[in-house]
Amino acid sequence: MKILEADRGVFGPVALVAVLVVAAAYCQPESGASDYVQEEAAFEYDSTEFPGAKPWTSEDFADDSDDFQFAIVGDRGGGANPPGTFERTMEQLNWLQPEFVMSVGDYVEGYTSKPDVMKTQWDEFDAIVAELQMPFFFVRGNHDINTPITREAWTELRGPDYYYFKYKDVLFIALDTEGAEKSAAPELEADLPHFNDLNIDDPEAAQAFADEVDLMSRVMEIVAEEPPSIDFPEEQIEWFKKVLAENEDVRWTFVFLHQPAWNSPSESFREIDAAIQDRDFTFFAGHTPYYDYDLIDGHEYIPVASAGATIVADGPGNVDMLTWVTVTDDGPEIAGIALKGIFDRKGVDPEMFGAYDRAPGQGGVGH
Repeated sequence: MKILEADRGVFGPVALVAVLVVAAAYCQPESGASDYVQEEAAFEYDSTEFPGAKPWTSEDFADDSDDFQFAIVGDRGGGANPPGTFERTMEQLNWLQPEFVMSVGDYVEGYTSKPDVMKTQWDEFDAIVAELQMPFFFVRGNHDINTPITREAWTELRGPDYYYFKYKDVLFIALDTEGAEKSAAPELEADLPHFNDLNIDDPEAAQAFADEVDLMSRVMEIVAEEPPSIDFPEEQIEWFKKVLAENEDVRWTFVFLHQPAWNSPSESFREIDAAIQDRDFTFFAGHTPYYDYDLIDGHEYIPVASAGATIVADGPGNVDMLTWVTVTDDGPEIAGIALKGIFDRKGVDPEMFGAYDRAPGQGGVGH
């Protein structure tokens, strides 16, 4: 398999149209009643009013009880976090009402050795997510578990490094790209934690420090480099194979991980990828954060865009957005929805326009 030979493209943001779908059953009208029609869907009309043509296209409603929708949000942590971006995303998700929300990591800034700072960051995030009216599922990102303190906090608050669940006979797997030892940027190990510690109480001092040590440029140089290969421990690979073997007949398999390991595949990722090739599946990742689309050997591998993290590249994938997935018997339908295109019932919010129009690197440091 040539995992690197991919057909690449980029989906731009799309607008959202709300559709109400209804459902019920057929019943026979009583004797003497008008010819009242109640089709397989809960769609009712008096047939005597429509002797000929009808002002609708079809009575085949999209009301399959096995279909469902879920949303995916991208990175929040990673420096920029324009005020209110992630909070607005949670509000918008409540308007849209997916059955649950998946994510791809980087929820907090991390990069701290102080337990009280880590607690403050997670308390802030948990308060935001608590506003959701549906479940939210986590995946470990590099900002979430980059020091011993942050790793301890993850275990205490979120539990295992990787896990799976099934919903309506669809398999969801959350993998960990942050467990293996990876080369760090030694010159940033002191400056990034100091910047983030300052940023808690004195954002102006933090920005002054970042300017003094040219932190943003140094981070962007690292971000622009070819992504490193992700080495998955043998224990996680064997666990992944076992989960697949125990769930062979699911309708579809979705795999979530923080870093898009297929961009520069290690031998261990090739082993993971080879294990899943005999079924229908889709991969989702974050980290970059820039919306992209890779079609590899007939399967979709999708890095989703940010929900407030630092924008690192210019182009149509440079957008704060969420990803909307509708699971059908024929597979998933996937749409990218720009946050600036979602309004509540009151209509257009003038303050929203321009709120997400950010140049690469604008607003902070991270990735």
